[in-house]
Amino acid sequence: MFGSLKALPADPILGLAAKYKKDSNPKKIDLGVGVYKNEAGQTTVLNCVKKAELHRQTTEESKVYIGPTGSDLFNSEMAKLIFGSEHKVLAENRARTISTPGGTGALRVAAEFIKSCKAGATIWVSNPTWANHNGVFEAAGLNVKTYPYYDYENKSLDFDGMLNALKEVSSDDVVLLHACCHNPSGMDLNKEQWQQVADVAKTVGFTPLIDMAYQGFGVGLEEDAYGLRLMADTVKEMIICSSCSKNFGLYRERIGACTIIGESSTAVDIANSVLLYVVRVIYSMPPAHGAALVETILTSDELRNEWYRELAEMRDRINDNRKIIVDKLVENGVTQDFSHISRQMGMFSFLGLSPEQVQQLQDDYSIYLVGSSRMSIAGISQANVDYLASSIAKVL
Repeated sequence: MFGSLKALPADPILGLAAKYKKDSNPKKIDLGVGVYKNEAGQTTVLNCVKKAELHRQTTEESKVYIGPTGSDLFNSEMAKLIFGSEHKVLAENRARTISTPGGTGALRVAAEFIKSCKAGATIWVSNPTWANHNGVFEAAGLNVKTYPYYDYENKSLDFDGMLNALKEVSSDDVVLLHACCHNPSGMDLNKEQWQQVADVAKTVGFTPLIDMAYQGFGVGLEEDAYGLRLMADTVKEMIICSSCSKNFGLYRERIGACTIIGESSTAVDIANSVLLYVVRVIYSMPPAHGAALVETILTSDELRNEWYRELAEMRDRINDNRKIIVDKLVENGVTQDFSHISRQMGMFSFLGLSPEQVQQLQDDYSIYLVGSSRMSIAGISQANVDYLASSIAKVL
């Protein structure tokens, strides 16, 4: 059976990480992998997470299955984190949240759920979008199409192109939107643009699927959820996929959530039964550890406040790095305008370099970023920013 298989290419970002690991240059810089790193280049465990783990170690009494929905407490706390505790979809009992194996697991569950609603459904994703979106949706049998989003030439949002495209989608299509910290462009919708997109969604009737992988990494927990909450105020049905990988630093614990909003409590219960069947036939039960840590933090005033502080430190460092690299490029005599980097949000930004220039950065200076020139802002530090800026200046 295996003899007919042909090798598939490795994931480009994971392949880049492998090359970086083998590089012996002491000045090497990894701007490829999308994980938060501190000034020392380390992805450490948050203090609030360590304390939650100690609490779990002393209080956990069983390893029995927790059921397809996962922890009810985690689901409830995640719903409040996503919507805010006073949102009308919670007051009207129109939302259902389940635990999933990471944000990617939430997306795959959502994709299979969409297929259950309509076989061969079309889902529209931004151009560009996270590299794995297409593969996850296609693996579930969905038809993936793109709408304009990033203007590479002007390094800005192509909002007119986006809005015009969304006006032409079908009412039974799904449209994927990034809640905040757009991956890979870093270019987010402002409040007025979110309102226009929500109005189009209501008029056209398509189903929004909002991917929120970076809540708290842009402006703040509440601010980053603005567009999602506005959309939930506007449409009758919606899907949300959220992740605790970045904002809680729980990458390897693989904990996320999938939330659906229905037109009524009865309607969403029916939809949720289908969602749980999808879970049952994919992985049966979600993992418990990451969810237990998150719910412990969110239900403890002490740990929650400590999490707020640690999250703010990560967010502020990323935002500071954006300004620092722009200033350093100017100091190195670069006349090309890179100010778009400081206007963007979240972990990523496009430098705007050609694939040849990106390859030269790797070959001559041991600076690793993907061919599209998308760089992970968290990979910048006070120790490497001068070398990074001077290397970019030489390549330019």
